[in-house]
Amino acid sequence: MKINQMKKDEFFEGFYLIKSAEVRQTRAGKDYLALTFQDDTGEISGNVWDAQLGKIKDFVAGVVVHVQGRREVYNNMPQVNQISLRLPRFDEPNDPADFKEKPPVDVKDTKEYLSQIIFRIENATWQRIVRALYSKYDKEFYSYPAAKTNHHAFYSGLSYHTATMVRLADAIGDIYPQLNKSLLFAGIMLHDLAKVIELTGPDNTSYTVRGNLIGHISLIDEEITKVLVELGLDDEKEDVIILRHLILSHHGQLEYGSPVRPQIMEAEILHMIDNIDAEMMMMITALDKVAPGEMTNRIFAMDNRAFYKPNISK
Repeated sequence: MKINQMKKDEFFEGFYLIKSAEVRQTRAGKDYLALTFQDDTGEISGNVWDAQLGKIKDFVAGVVVHVQGRREVYNNMPQVNQISLRLPRFDEPNDPADFKEKPPVDVKDTKEYLSQIIFRIENATWQRIVRALYSKYDKEFYSYPAAKTNHHAFYSGLSYHTATMVRLADAIGDIYPQLNKSLLFAGIMLHDLAKVIELTGPDNTSYTVRGNLIGHISLIDEEITKVLVELGLDDEKEDVIILRHLILSHHGQLEYGSPVRPQIMEAEILHMIDNIDAEMMMMITALDKVAPGEMTNRIFAMDNRAFYKPNISK
């Protein structure tokens, strides 16, 4: 049974990928195994309370397992209880790739779309910078997630997030012709590119040392600086400074990691579009996991709010 087909208080069984597995302790000091299961429709968490080493040693992140359990809701959060686990037999599903969430759009289509957008960046300096960095990180950009857990946390989520933001910017630019579309396109295409340095990759994603200690905003500014030297471009030219400002300010607030706040229209719009797409994806992902009439898990990145899935027809 697919995760998004599970019904409240019903027993189920099926094959799922262990996305994460962590041995924790109860208040009484007894070990238990906290698991997150995943398939191509979503994910759900559950605990194995009898966490003796001999029983749980095979159940680690990245392994496909057969699961029997009961889907329940606790504190408005879907979870699996009464869990029974075993490894697949030789003739049963066991390829982790079959259980990973896939982008809504084919990666080839996303790559073709963004390749065409580069031609629409009319400022030669911005286009050269984008081309250089997309050439350098082509493979990683079209495979990495946009985040470890929050939004677009799936294979090629980074490129899908970027392309969606460009589409939004294109539409908004039609409504407000005062906006410089070339600047918006260049800023959006670069703003999260250093996630390929900040994160370890599409499988069992975690943060690199540079990701933890420096962060993707500073890392992409560093990458742009390197490209400026390689291409012999003047870093004091206003178009270079403006592009860097868009990227450095895209988190909007100093407390969210940006060293400066947006101070031109395109920077403010980039920040808004980033939030729109990130929050929409977080809500869609959470709502896909619950049935009509249920609340989602609380979404930490959205002020720890839960969202209700209306039980009404369209």
